[in-house]
Amino acid sequence: MATMTIRYLDENLKARLRLRAARNGRSMEEEVRSILFLALEAETLTGKMLVEDIRALVKPIGGVDLDLPAREPVREPPGFSE
Repeated sequence: MATMTIRYLDENLKARLRLRAARNGRSMEEEVRSILFLALEAETLTGKMLVEDIRALVKPIGGVDLDLPAREPVREPPGFSE
């Protein structure tokens, strides 16, 4: 497990976090883990966001057309018997 330190946390935010953790019967650390998990769980790992970000970057310049090389036949796998 990784460890993370959060510096310069606003006192008001810390107090709200403490109250939320108490309401949910958790420690502040456990509450932060829960908040992070829920926030990041909503993001899918399909890569669609990355693709959309790249498209947004190249759209103003008209996009990018790539010349893809022709595919070559797949080579034979190596043999392990003599």
